[in-house]
Amino acid sequence: MTQTPMLKVLAFDVFGTVVDWRGPICAESGLFLEKIGQQHIDSGQFTDDWRKKYLTGMASYAKSGREFTILDVLHREMLEETLRDHGIDPATLDPALLQDWTFAWRRLAPWPGSVEGLTRLKRRFPIVTLSNGNIALMLEMARRGGLPWDTIMGAEVTRAYKPDPRAYLGTAEVLGLAPGDVCLVAAHHSDLAAARKCGLKTAFVARPMEYGGRPAPDAKLEQDWEWSADSLVELADQLGC
Repeated sequence: MTQTPMLKVLAFDVFGTVVDWRGPICAESGLFLEKIGQQHIDSGQFTDDWRKKYLTGMASYAKSGREFTILDVLHREMLEETLRDHGIDPATLDPALLQDWTFAWRRLAPWPGSVEGLTRLKRRFPIVTLSNGNIALMLEMARRGGLPWDTIMGAEVTRAYKPDPRAYLGTAEVLGLAPGDVCLVAAHHSDLAAARKCGLKTAFVARPMEYGGRPAPDAKLEQDWEWSADSLVELADQLGC
């Protein structure tokens, strides 16, 4: 097992790593689709289509030249695009309904064991978010789910979205640390690979149900990460917490 004397902070990806996004978004989207008379649309497929826009958008955001825009706004734009893809004009829908639908991303539930694992890890290490979620989104999610962050960081602090190197290096800089003092904890091999290129340590947490049991789209990027666990509780065991 890798020793940890130089590890000073654990920085967490949140969507998919600490909280389940697909289950809650699928459930809420089913309710909203019913409200607008579109219950014939499969809510699982709708959720996957919405998430694909996020994955594609984050991968290309740094090259887009667009001024930094918080994720709540991007989620709303992506929702409207997804509705159009399914033949629904968002301009015909109640803006308050669209906003509430967008904020479903603030209401995600922690995976089983997440709160226990974080609480244990926090006894030994500061735990922070390194997420593309904006601060208001992360704060509401933490309050709802009992996520015991020491501080909320991420894209709105660094003004860069992962996998842009500035997201990882900027987090270490704000914390006053060298990149190697920070460990990214994530369920996504692409996220960990980008962090490793920036000099961060890496810890993989398996979330086989993130995509409803289907293989993750970045599975081929798997590497020999410094730590690998099946849960945050197991990671706490490995790190002696």
